[in-house]
Amino acid sequence: MKSIKILGLFITLLLINNCKNQPQPIGATITFKEEEKPFTTEQKELIQEMITNSENEIRTLLPQLPDSIMVAVEIVDWDLDVVGGVTGRTETNSPPFVAIQISEKYPGGVTKAAQTALKHTIFHEFHHLSRGWAIQDNVYGPGINIATVNEGLAVVFSEEYTHQSMKADSPPEAAVAAQWAKEILELPEDANYQHWMFEHPDGRQSIGYRTGNYIIRKAMENSGKNVIELSNTTPAEIWELAGYTQ
Repeated sequence: MKSIKILGLFITLLLINNCKNQPQPIGATITFKEEEKPFTTEQKELIQEMITNSENEIRTLLPQLPDSIMVAVEIVDWDLDVVGGVTGRTETNSPPFVAIQISEKYPGGVTKAAQTALKHTIFHEFHHLSRGWAIQDNVYGPGINIATVNEGLAVVFSEEYTHQSMKADSPPEAAVAAQWAKEILELPEDANYQHWMFEHPDGRQSIGYRTGNYIIRKAMENSGKNVIELSNTTPAEIWELAGYTQ
């Protein structure tokens, strides 16, 4: 299993390096990783159409989106029900590279998962590219407080413009979210990312994402700005607009 994961990472890095060395067209270049699980022709056509249409919509909203984006799509056997059967990650800003995973275990399979949440995920990940929020060459400093804002912006952007929301990203009641926000602001810069963004040892899930959703909507309410306008401000400014001092 470990060797398979290493091979997958090597292939991803190879794709990125090849992308760096070649002139890239305007728009998304979509590839399908089929070493283990192949897509049907119908699935490929559906996914290509959904990503292309989503990208066209996003470019009208976020003109700073990179000209060329590489999107690699693969089928996985993970339980992704809480996010509609699809997840993703923005791997690099240079070149712009997004990886998308679609679960074959989602009720209805790959096709139903894509129909349910692929657009939502593309809006989320492409927002990251517009902000420079990537795993390998992130333009922001460390800290869960920064991650909370950048993930919150992507969550709210996707919710506002796809009219879809996912259970994993939904904030708790306001009093609880406010307490989580205070906890996050008190964390050291090197606080455990996995614990605060995904699964905390005390059982809480997706604290950073859910608190980020709350913080962005609080900043929108207080400032009268929409999520696109907030996307042009810094994390510190957004915390302040939401009513918090760091």
